[in-house]
Amino acid sequence: MIRHLLKLMWHRKRANALILVEIFFSFLVVFAVTTLAVALALNARRPLGFDSANVWNVSIDMGQLAESEHAADQVETFAQVLAEAGRLGRVETAAGALWPPYSDDSRTEGLTGDPKRPQAMTEIDEVTDQFADVYRLDVVEGRWFEPADDGFDWTPVVLDRAAARALFGAADPVGQWLQADHSGRPRRRVVGVVSAFRQHGELSRPVPYMFERARVGAGASRPPQSLSLRMAPGTTADYEQEVLRRLQATAPDWTFTVKPVAALRDTNLRLRVIPVTVVAVIAGFMMLMVALGLMGVLWQNVVQRTREIGLRRANGASRGAIHRQVVGELFLITTSAVVPGVALVAQLPILRLFGALPAGVFVAGLLTSLGILYALTTICALYPSWMAGRVQPAEALHWE
Repeated sequence: MIRHLLKLMWHRKRANALILVEIFFSFLVVFAVTTLAVALALNARRPLGFDSANVWNVSIDMGQLAESEHAADQVETFAQVLAEAGRLGRVETAAGALWPPYSDDSRTEGLTGDPKRPQAMTEIDEVTDQFADVYRLDVVEGRWFEPADDGFDWTPVVLDRAAARALFGAADPVGQWLQADHSGRPRRRVVGVVSAFRQHGELSRPVPYMFERARVGAGASRPPQSLSLRMAPGTTADYEQEVLRRLQATAPDWTFTVKPVAALRDTNLRLRVIPVTVVAVIAGFMMLMVALGLMGVLWQNVVQRTREIGLRRANGASRGAIHRQVVGELFLITTSAVVPGVALVAQLPILRLFGALPAGVFVAGLLTSLGILYALTTICALYPSWMAGRVQPAEALHWE
């Protein structure tokens, strides 16, 4: 039966060529959409690591040419700004950070913990002591930063669990030193571990993350570029003007922008969801073209092969056999286009062309895209195969 179908498809190779190309590219697009959707869905189920409800972000423009450049008076001014923010009546806790959650900005550094383990690319933020209280971080090992850390000649750091595993494996990271990077900076020592922290939001891929302690008012430390304010529940947007007024009075030469972290989250989600939506719409149009093409090919085959189908019915073939033949031909066409597509996408996790693709995400995306295409094939074959099954043996006589 399969050999007979292959012969039929080969004899109609010119008529089937276009639909084969359409199915091939549709598979690639559907695979990309489903794989990305599965990855985002899995990311959304992972722990975020912080609570941004009732938190406002204050972006600070100090007028410096680069983030690494700062003057001594800016360091002192930031300390005054942070203290003033903490005195605001509706502010429960205030903290400084180089980058707030949901920001696209970040600093990534290759870190080495255990010398026997490979270097781990880790995202780093510089935060003040109150950051854990503002975002209610879950410290699971060791401790968070505290004022007594000012007396050390090394920099305290806190890792998330992903960074702790990447740097030290199963060993206890608390008290461990990070290997010197020969940059002239103070040595860094782990004082604690938080359960998780995904700065770039719910849909972002988890990566190793580390917090460095920013010393407020210390001349050697660059001042953070933002404030995070945990507001009293029920605080309305009207209070933003009071925040701006008080901070501007403390630092007249600086520019402040207040925005709820919830607004940063909405923007972050839109930036991640919109590309997927656009590609999904494109995939939808491609699938529609494939569906119309498949139905057109089948319709033409049924009309042009009335004699063949009638002779098969006269030789005892049942309606079910005719139906299976038509559906089988369409499944064979789909498979012929999908096989090279599967061979192509199978190279992605091997070659790591798009980074590390988790096996579960790859398999789920592949199976889902195959299921969508074969379901579409089945739907497109229903009516033409039903028409073919209704051909009577006498129809063959019209061709004599």
